[in-house]
Amino acid sequence: MQTLRLYKESTINFSTTNETIGLEEYFAEGTNVLLIILIALLIILIVLGNSIVILAFIVDKRLRNQSNFFLLNLAICDFLVGAFSIPLYIPFMFSGKWMFGRFLCKLWLILDFTTSAASAFGVVLISYDRFLSVTKAVLYRSQQRRHVQTALKMAVAWIFSFLIYGPAIILWEILTGTYDTNEYSCRAGFFDAWYFLLCASSLDFAFPMISISFFNMRIYWNIKKRSRKKRNCSSFHMSEEQQTDAAPYIIATNIVLSSSNGKEKDNSSLHKTASDYAKQSFDSKLSSNSLSTSGQPNRVSVIKLSRDKKVARSLTILVSVFALCWAPYSFLVSIRAACRGYCIDFFWYKVTAWLLWTNSAINPILYPMCHKSFRKAFRLILERCKKCFKN
Repeated sequence: MQTLRLYKESTINFSTTNETIGLEEYFAEGTNVLLIILIALLIILIVLGNSIVILAFIVDKRLRNQSNFFLLNLAICDFLVGAFSIPLYIPFMFSGKWMFGRFLCKLWLILDFTTSAASAFGVVLISYDRFLSVTKAVLYRSQQRRHVQTALKMAVAWIFSFLIYGPAIILWEILTGTYDTNEYSCRAGFFDAWYFLLCASSLDFAFPMISISFFNMRIYWNIKKRSRKKRNCSSFHMSEEQQTDAAPYIIATNIVLSSSNGKEKDNSSLHKTASDYAKQSFDSKLSSNSLSTSGQPNRVSVIKLSRDKKVARSLTILVSVFALCWAPYSFLVSIRAACRGYCIDFFWYKVTAWLLWTNSAINPILYPMCHKSFRKAFRLILERCKKCFKN
């Protein structure tokens, strides 16, 4: 996440001066205490929630498949946000002074920007994985045991996330010849470079969001197409089979009726027997056909369609939360880059920035809600914790 700065002016806004101030000069002491408590709770939720997700992979081997490894990757990103990015930012946010030295400042900026971008690309990987699961099931099953390939995809996402901001954070001052002389300042050199911010925000939000939307739309259309096809096929086969199976009954009745013209009295018993037999045959065939329509191939198809619908629902929830948390911040960053930082009220910029970080606390709650395997793993961890406390 791009580091926020508050500059001393008559209005709360961004400026080009190097004199910075913290939030304690704008809020009452009681408000600051409340903010610290809320931020501490957020950190606990992020660290504890994502630690449980990571621990679940260690405890339950059944979770170790391709789909869940991408969720593990996202949990690691979120854990780093709660364990490293937010704690170091708190004293800087309230005092307006960076007190940890230049080296740790650079490291913090690199990790903060990289983990934020990696989270976005992590959601892209999850969406792509679900897309293959629904639309290319055979190919997807063949890749389930290729853990090296899964690790390679995640590594590429991390490397690409680093390349968006990392080199610029390290080399910007050297390449541009502009240095921040304030020893208590910690911000990226490109903070006022609107052209860089515009390009970077396109890469770490616009591109992932377009990719995620594409995969989700393809999943939706695939499920809708299969559902419609299944309904049409079921309706057609049932109608055709009922007409076919009614034929013996009609033929037998016609035979009996035609023969009864000459021998009405003698064939009365035959008429009853043939009619009853044909009706019995029709009923039994109709029953067997009803069973055949729900036979093994059809059951497999229904089960897979139902599973894919659950996959689509869980992915929709994850992506919707991601979009709600990320879109406001990315939108404001793009506007700020275009208008050189003079058209965004600091309050809204701050709110959207913390909303972005809040996403790291929400994700671990979504995993057990959307995935039965995670619920089982979480129960297993809680049971073991209870045993440890009892002993």
